[in-house]
Amino acid sequence: MTIQKENNKKLVLIGLLIGLIFAELDETVVSTAMPTIIRELHGLSLYGWVAGVYMLAVTMFMPILGKLADLYGRKRVYLSCMALFITGSIVSGLATSMIMLLVGRGIQGIGAGGLMPLALVIIGDTYPLEQRAKIQSLFGPLMILPQLLGPTIGGYMVGHVNWHWVFLINIPVGILAAVVLSIGMRESRSEEKRSIDWAGAITLVLALLSLLLAPVLIDNNGLSWSSPIIIGMLVLAALFIALFIWIEAKVKEPIIPLHLFRNRNVVVLSTLVMILMLGIMGGIATFPFFAQNVMGLTPTAAGYLTLAFMAGAIPSSIVNGFLITKVPYRNLFITCFILPIIGFYLMSQIGVDTSVLYIVITFFIIGLGIGALFGGDNLIVQESVEKENSGVALGTVQLFQSLGATIGLSIFGSLLSRNIKEGVAGLADQLPAGKVENIATGGIPAGLAPDLVDKIQSVFAGAFQHIFFISLFFVIASFFVTWFMKKEILSKREEEPEQVGA
Repeated sequence: MTIQKENNKKLVLIGLLIGLIFAELDETVVSTAMPTIIRELHGLSLYGWVAGVYMLAVTMFMPILGKLADLYGRKRVYLSCMALFITGSIVSGLATSMIMLLVGRGIQGIGAGGLMPLALVIIGDTYPLEQRAKIQSLFGPLMILPQLLGPTIGGYMVGHVNWHWVFLINIPVGILAAVVLSIGMRESRSEEKRSIDWAGAITLVLALLSLLLAPVLIDNNGLSWSSPIIIGMLVLAALFIALFIWIEAKVKEPIIPLHLFRNRNVVVLSTLVMILMLGIMGGIATFPFFAQNVMGLTPTAAGYLTLAFMAGAIPSSIVNGFLITKVPYRNLFITCFILPIIGFYLMSQIGVDTSVLYIVITFFIIGLGIGALFGGDNLIVQESVEKENSGVALGTVQLFQSLGATIGLSIFGSLLSRNIKEGVAGLADQLPAGKVENIATGGIPAGLAPDLVDKIQSVFAGAFQHIFFISLFFVIASFFVTWFMKKEILSKREEEPEQVGA
């Protein structure tokens, strides 16, 4: 499969950016509107499943859609993903029940699972290496727009229009993105008939479903990681993974070719993003809870406080995008990943008296370090594998990233809740009846004596210190993983005689 030279590169890039920004915007807008949606659909018991179903669909179909794009063409599969995202938006927007909403979010998730990896692959096929490095370094920072605009748009839609339009607004935007890309992109595909590894695809979906349903059930059904149901699901996931590996070793066109795991950069980057996301997402995602209950910030201010992370990631990503074709990328990653170690050590020292400036500086330092990923990981993967495997390779690395983030959010969330409950339990005789359980999720109730509030805030601070201290060890592990990257300057595939390293 090749991309013809008469592509209109600007239209291709504009079409991809419109699609990606609005797919990301959908997430923040929906989360803002969810309380209203849940109230109108009487679906409080299924609240967490709205995000859970979407996440499951995104993660399960990432590598499958990447492989289909390698087989049948990037443009065809990308437009199919956009069509699925629009279809899911229609179903969600017309939902009259929680079940219908969950179905719509699942369809949206399948489509979203192909949008980001395939957008990167299409850019890889359209632009030469140095231009691509600069463009891809801006992709991560551009995703800050949905975080900035989402709460405002979601609040306006719910307050002045109707929550249904939170989803329906995706339809014209998605169609616009698809039309612009269709006009700008010309793709020639081989007419050779290719087989699909249906057995591998089904087994992979079952393996990921068994694995990822565990944290979703823990978050939404009150189960623990030691529950027999959860242990059974994890064992089942392990059996399906073993079966999947056996199938992939036998078939002609595997969904995830096993030879990818003999590629040093694919293995190192998959390990890096999984360990990093496993360790940091739980702490960063739950930090607004600390900011509201201990620092006394409003929900809006607490949410925007974490944007200091992006303020560091943006310049770091841009600089790394320029340097990655001039300096050995291992050196860039090693240097940058010292900064998150410093940042998470500082986060492990937070307390009741922590200032906003302290948090802003700390998140900025963390962003400066992790910005190296925005500027380089996907590019390194693309240039480390054969062109016909770039879609599935990117999908596989992003699968590991998504797995780490999903499992990390659940584990750290459970750990935080347990630590707060245990700490507050000692104050139960001073609290109104039934409040101990609610504090871990609902925050500090109003009307308490100032000295009691101080004690509860100290419990919160201790719980967050604990999870950030654990995060610090994951970040240190990520730093050591970067040393296993190849010590080479990123260059065009044609200039590299050997692509696969043991």
